[in-house]
Amino acid sequence: MENSESIQEFYQRTQVEIFPSGLLNSGLGHFNVFTRDNCSLVTPYSRRDYYKISLIIGKGKLHYANKWFKVDRPALLFSNPVVPYSWEADDENQTGWFCLFTDQFLQNGNRLGNLQDSQLFKIGGSPVFFVDENQQASVSKIFIKMTEEIQSDYIHKYDMLRSYLHILMHEAMKMHPAENFEPYQNASQRVALLFMELLERQFPIDSPEAYLKLKTPNDYAESLSIHVNSLNRSVKEMTGKTTTQQIRSRIIQEANALLKHTDWNVSEIAYGLGFEEPAYFTNYFKKQTGITPNVLRNSLV
Repeated sequence: MENSESIQEFYQRTQVEIFPSGLLNSGLGHFNVFTRDNCSLVTPYSRRDYYKISLIIGKGKLHYANKWFKVDRPALLFSNPVVPYSWEADDENQTGWFCLFTDQFLQNGNRLGNLQDSQLFKIGGSPVFFVDENQQASVSKIFIKMTEEIQSDYIHKYDMLRSYLHILMHEAMKMHPAENFEPYQNASQRVALLFMELLERQFPIDSPEAYLKLKTPNDYAESLSIHVNSLNRSVKEMTGKTTTQQIRSRIIQEANALLKHTDWNVSEIAYGLGFEEPAYFTNYFKKQTGITPNVLRNSLV
């Protein structure tokens, strides 16, 4: 899989204006809003380093993580930086709106908590909310208000945009109240799912400096505020694999992606994945895959 698409790369790919009406506001994160009238019919399958909320009016297929959704009626799509996705339109009749923003943009005054903990952006949840005619009209008005505000000269327009974004997210949460979501069947399932979500959040590794923070079952148990024996028991019961095996598998998956899709040298990949010495990483990788990192990379040339 390719690296996460940055906001700058998004603007290069779509060739839209970066900061309409002086949107640049250093230190407050980033926000922008667009219509889908001239959107790409096919977008690349990758992660992004920004959040995105889209009102899709048009038919197509959403490839999201390891599953796909058929979008055959108006829908809200909530995508986050952790999960890779792509869009394939079934026809050219595409309209609607979308906004993109960084976590930093919502840090001030965010009453929804961690975005990746919310039901809208939660890992493992459904990112698609189908809307009826009334909901479509209500959501469209919010996007129109955003579009108008972003072009205004109002000194506090960033606060206004942040408020509209909160309203949009609350409107979506009203469509699918939390109690309508399927509950955990038991405590083991809850612990295992929390662990898998936390594990997935450690990736992608975007630079060697942004190294892997949680590396052992004890690290994850401490983060989840449970005893490591409870974590190991729950993960084994629900997945059939030990906590160590799950961590090891995810590290090897990320190592393969970095070797295939970046120009980092083996030392940089080793440090990014939390290994103190490149030799430790090489031995670890060979033990799990049967080949060294250099052999894998050379086979791709």
